[in-house]
This record gives sequence, C-alpha cells and structure tokens, in this order.
Amino acid sequence: MNSYNVTLRYEDRKTGSEGKTVKVDASSIAGAIGKAAREFVASLDRKQRFDANKGLRIEAVRAASGAADGAAETTEVAEHTAEDSEAAD
Repeated sequence: MNSYNVTLRYEDRKTGSEGKTVKVDASSIAGAIGKAAREFVASLDRKQRFDANKGLRIEAVRAASGAADGAAETTEVAEHTAEDSEAAD
C-alpha cells in the first residue's frame, strides 16, 4: 500500500475557493482519488455538493516514504478537472 496526499478544491458560491487535503492509503493513485473523493463529497452539504459538481479540482501526489538507503523516491502526480472530462467527451 502506498500513501497519497489528495487535494480536492471547488468554487463555493459564497466564500470562493474551498477544499482540503486528505492523506489516503491505497494500492494505486486511482484508488486513492476515489477514496478521497467519496470522503470529501460525503462531508459536504447539499449546496456545497452542487457547487463541487460544477467543477471539482483533484490533485494527487504519492507521499514520500523514508527509504532506508536515503534514495529519493519518484513522485507520482495526477491532476484532473471537470473541464478535462468535458474535453474528452
């Protein structure tokens, strides 16, 4: 299992940009994004969920683990927005 830091952001109608970063353990970056998104959306109320549905920005980065030999780990990054989904359709 790898640890990922997943940042989720959306534009709230009253306060502007809102979001949070969640640390998730998952076997893949896709699994980490799914777990973090479910947790994030469940914490929102009805109006916030509607705002997030218009444009949710997701950024996931694999957290660096302390390697015994001191070698630097490669960082796996994925960023996806609602605009990317619409462009793919």
